[in-house]
Amino acid sequence: MSKPTTNATDGHEHPAPTRRGVHHKLTGLAAVHDNCFRPERTLRLQVEFVRQLRRRRTQLSAAILVGLPVVIALAFQVSSPTGSSGATSLSSSRSGSALVALATTGSTNFALFTEFASTSFLLVVIVAIFCGDTVASEASWSSLRYLLAIPVPRARLLRQKLIVALSLSFGANLLLPIWAYLVGGAFFGWAPGRSPLGGTFSTSTALERLLIIVCYASVQMLLVASAAFLLSVCTDAPLGAVGGATLLVVVSNILDSITALDPYRRFLPTHFQSSWLDALGADVTWDDMLRGTGLVLVYSTAFFALAWWRFQKKDILS
Repeated sequence: MSKPTTNATDGHEHPAPTRRGVHHKLTGLAAVHDNCFRPERTLRLQVEFVRQLRRRRTQLSAAILVGLPVVIALAFQVSSPTGSSGATSLSSSRSGSALVALATTGSTNFALFTEFASTSFLLVVIVAIFCGDTVASEASWSSLRYLLAIPVPRARLLRQKLIVALSLSFGANLLLPIWAYLVGGAFFGWAPGRSPLGGTFSTSTALERLLIIVCYASVQMLLVASAAFLLSVCTDAPLGAVGGATLLVVVSNILDSITALDPYRRFLPTHFQSSWLDALGADVTWDDMLRGTGLVLVYSTAFFALAWWRFQKKDILS
């Protein structure tokens, strides 16, 4: 239980910084008494980055992202070393099999298949870990009270934590396809990318399409990041925040597969999750990707706003 503290300058008792609204009073005291409190000097980004990069879960996540393309490539080598050359039509029900059929034709198609296989669950879990563990872990270690008692302003604490978590999440979304592209080239060659709809891409066009896919997938992961971050400020259990965000995606995907829910399922947060497949045609079709981006931005903005509001109103006592 946090107790009021006595200020040595004026002899008055002030509430502990773990109580809501106290940081505004401390900022005012700094202006009057010049007590050396500088909010901009607390919890610097480079310090937080180093802390998170040294954590075992960050290192384990990186190892999984690096190892997965190698395991997939070895599995293809063992099962079908000669690869597959037939093009198949791409539809919402056959997109996975179409990408599997072309996965061994070159580095670009191998990266596309790895991205397709990972966005629905693996990357969801990794992003949920980075964003759901960030505040809840401090609470579970009882170090959140000490950060606020330094005192780190609450808005700054959330901002610094979120910047680092989103940076790591984007790094994960970027690392996987780049590394898969290199692994695919080493195992299956550097042949031009082939579209499941027919035709081939030049190297520059293939890299451009891959960049579009990575950017869109990263935007879609904002939904997971915002939901996990909201749960992270509401609980002291990191696994609860990670599991809750992952469960949201799983339930949304299950509901989205029920066609009887039309047209309401178009408002589910993950309805346009795989719309990056529209970038694999002769021309990029932007309609669903723009709708998916707008929908995710609405959901994520609401979740982040709720996280800020909840944390500002919360007493950190345990």
